[in-house]
Amino acid sequence: VQLVESGGGLVQAGGSLRLSCAASERTVSTDAMGWFRQAPGKEREFVAAVRWSGGSTYYTGSVKGRFTISRDNAKDTVYLQMNSLKPEDTAVYYCAAARKRSIGIALRELYDYWGQGTQVTVSS
Repeated sequence: VQLVESGGGLVQAGGSLRLSCAASERTVSTDAMGWFRQAPGKEREFVAAVRWSGGSTYYTGSVKGRFTISRDNAKDTVYLQMNSLKPEDTAVYYCAAARKRSIGIALRELYDYWGQGTQVTVSS
């Protein structure tokens, strides 16, 4: 599975961006898609995830109410709508795909495939 992210950029605090992640294979080969981010000098952290079947969504606490993850099964594409952006949201955002269904959906180790990352910069 190859993942291609797009939609990153520079935005002022309070603004919005929408990230997209297109998968190269049919969604039947994976259970869930996730977004992670990594700021300079920090570990890569979980942001949000969605299951292809049923559409259940999961978020880390710092983005709840501001970010929305969604999926388009017909297009094998996942989106991350980011509103009310803050400078601390600045990071490289990575899309990831997990083949196995697990309760540990926020764990990096669950994910088998990763995109190349897209930079999101929020200015104050």
